[in-house]
Amino acid sequence: MTKTLKQYQELRDKINAYRYALSVISWDSETEAPAGCFEHRARQIGVLSAELYKFQTARETALIVNRLYKNRNELDPVLKHEIEQFKRSLTKIRKIPMTEFVEYRKLIAVSTKIWEKAKNAADFSLFQPTLEKIVAFRKKFVKYLETKKLKGYDVLLDDFEKGYKTKDYDAFFSVLKAELVPFIKKITARKLEYDDSFLKQSFPIEKQKAFLDYLETVLQYDRTRGLRKESEHPFTSGISTTDVRYTVHYYEDDFTSAIFSAIHELGHAIYEQQVSRELENTMVAGGGSMALHESQSRFYENIIGRSKEFWKQHFPVLKKTFKKELKGVKLRDFHRHINTVKASLIRTEADELTYPIHIMIRYEIEKGLFSGQIEVKDIPAIWNARVKEYLGIDVPNDRLGVLQDIHWASGLFGYFPTYALGSAYAAQIYRTMNKDFNVLKSLKNKNTEEINLWLKNNLHQHGASKEPKALFKAVARGNFQPKYYLRYLIRKYSKIYQLDKQ
Repeated sequence: MTKTLKQYQELRDKINAYRYALSVISWDSETEAPAGCFEHRARQIGVLSAELYKFQTARETALIVNRLYKNRNELDPVLKHEIEQFKRSLTKIRKIPMTEFVEYRKLIAVSTKIWEKAKNAADFSLFQPTLEKIVAFRKKFVKYLETKKLKGYDVLLDDFEKGYKTKDYDAFFSVLKAELVPFIKKITARKLEYDDSFLKQSFPIEKQKAFLDYLETVLQYDRTRGLRKESEHPFTSGISTTDVRYTVHYYEDDFTSAIFSAIHELGHAIYEQQVSRELENTMVAGGGSMALHESQSRFYENIIGRSKEFWKQHFPVLKKTFKKELKGVKLRDFHRHINTVKASLIRTEADELTYPIHIMIRYEIEKGLFSGQIEVKDIPAIWNARVKEYLGIDVPNDRLGVLQDIHWASGLFGYFPTYALGSAYAAQIYRTMNKDFNVLKSLKNKNTEEINLWLKNNLHQHGASKEPKALFKAVARGNFQPKYYLRYLIRKYSKIYQLDKQ
């Protein structure tokens, strides 16, 4: 057993090294790589992906993993879980032919740049052929990976949030439709009065960057283990606990976009940085699941970042940063602005209340794609129709519609539902946290140290060393219940919109 464990550690180190290299290349592709490098880069990614595939699916690898799997009850709980997960992923990858796996990786290596070009041109037809290839690959892979318990789209959903299937998300979204949609209509029928004249200003990007530097300190992001860059679509790259990077996108006519993108991505980054160092060289070092990850980003962005308590401490610094642009602006007006509810086109800019509607649109389209009811060419028309139906607004072009997100260009089908589930997780975790200390009052310390520590002790440090549902149950001290999400949203926005005073 000792010899097998040593062989496994060597095997794991090699796999992690390949993944690290591919992650760094991916990061560079989205941030600083020159536009002309991608054809050559795709070939190199193809070579690395092929080598990683060969290594993962080699007979020797299977022998080592199977030997440990048979004796897993003799291992410590963390290693036992890791071996179970490795066995599961190994079984899956061995079902996909290497040539198809490599071709798919090469396609994804160039697809995001094709998407970016189409987005900037507001023309879906430029991206359609590429997306058709991605969807065709994903459908093929689904067929390879289907089991008696997992069929079709459920294969993809389970990839991002183990234990959640279409029936689970259908039930979750049906509750939101029944309870949240009528409340949204009630809220949007009212006008939130405040002075928004400051929005007509132009906010220099250098000043925005300076304020984000300040926010990193407030949220206690460790810059010795991370950095910030700019990309078309904000994202976080948790390469390891010692290398956690994130990006934002700046708009001079909308300075709050970078602020809340940064707080959102810092939620992801703090999670990754607070995973136990003991898990660093394992395969369970990252966040526990996508929904758990989104619970952290949405928690920091909305529950903390849009609270009056947070801005009571940091609005003076914001005003000092933008002396001319925010001269005379009151905290009350700024707080109301960042919590205004209105039907809007862009998911990442959507208010907290209407946000799950944006996710439902994407979820319904993905279900249709993988059930064969929708073809790629039909997506823009269906997208525009759903936005009109659910949000009551027209989509003027593809840039503001179907091309706004990078996820499908990266092949990430099944990911979107975790955003809504993660938002609901965040509300329930917040409820539990408040039983131990007053969360918003702790912000008087001008940082999130107490919050970070609680999350580290109760969730972050465990990484992916347990099943996602077990991790959530431990941090929330109970099973998931969407009622806490609904209760949080209705209470918060009833107060902001003064429905409680009617």
